[in-house]
Amino acid sequence: QVQLVESGGGSVQAGGSLRLSCRTSEYTTSAACMGWFRQAPGKEREGVASIWTGGSYTNYADSVKGRFTISHDDAKNALYLQMSSLKPEDTAIYYCALVFQWCGSSWDDWGQYTYWGQGTQVTVSS
Repeated sequence: QVQLVESGGGSVQAGGSLRLSCRTSEYTTSAACMGWFRQAPGKEREGVASIWTGGSYTNYADSVKGRFTISHDDAKNALYLQMSSLKPEDTAIYYCALVFQWCGSSWDDWGQYTYWGQGTQVTVSS
């Protein structure tokens, strides 16, 4: 059973930055799609970004392109999300997720991910 633990959430003013981390309990470099999702109150969970750990191929939601960067550290079994130029609409609970398959065109379909973290709150004030 793979365990994912997020950290790094918090409160920040608009225009600020935060870096989210997600540590995994298992070696994931070989072949895994890892993603960040978020869910705001009253809204559906949406895909933010994904990365193929075998080759660092990435995907981003249009709403975060140019502001967020997803990365993976093989040695630390860790997934990161560097968030810059944050906006109030980025406020949500952020989750990391993992599935042992290619990300593909459905990388933002939360239903295809097998393992999930508990989530970390990000609050951006105007």
